[in-house]
Amino acid sequence: MIALWIVLGLVVVFAAGAVISYNRFVSQKQLIRDAWANIDTELRRRYDLIPNVIETVKGYAAHERGVFENVTKARAAAAAATGSPAEQAAAEGPFVAAMRQLFAVAENYPELKANQNFLALQAELSNTEDRLQTARRYYNANVRDYNRRVQSFPSNVVASMFRFEGAEFFEIPEEVREAGPPQVNFTQPGPSVSFGAPGTPAAERSPAPGVPPASASPGAPVMPPPPPDEGGSAST
Repeated sequence: MIALWIVLGLVVVFAAGAVISYNRFVSQKQLIRDAWANIDTELRRRYDLIPNVIETVKGYAAHERGVFENVTKARAAAAAATGSPAEQAAAEGPFVAAMRQLFAVAENYPELKANQNFLALQAELSNTEDRLQTARRYYNANVRDYNRRVQSFPSNVVASMFRFEGAEFFEIPEEVREAGPPQVNFTQPGPSVSFGAPGTPAAERSPAPGVPPASASPGAPVMPPPPPDEGGSAST
């Protein structure tokens, strides 16, 4: 009789643990979806700003037609990418490279760098990039925690039973990371525009000399920072 109660107790404990673990997996998947929605919002905001940047630069460098075409095509391809985070990141590579070319052109025109419309667009792009980097780090932190539980015992038993599979990170392609963060250095004070390497906090990117870092604009989504310890042990 005692053995029966012990077995029943173990069954109850296992069932309760499985329910708790299952609910946590569901919660983590929802966090990942919400975090990805934040990334998507900032990407769309950046895509919407680019046509205005192109038109402004055209007013001073109309002959740079090849650069404008490259940016337009890369923007269209990136905006049309609606697949997995890995597919979206792959589409971001050519787009970021094209943006680097566009801002390199802008550096050659002092009148353009003093244009108030261009300054406003530059500030908005800088703010958007900072929010995007924050959203990306938050998303990847949630993916990292979720994947750790999918692979660790005993939570991996529940993951296998209910088919919880690992999620994809959102990482910029290696060739873009190696190219370095392009920046726009204006002769007058103003925020810089940069496309930092994956995992590089906005505060650690070096702005141009005499150029203060941009701050988030009103209404920007506030997201908690990722856990400082990337190694910690997984819990059920």
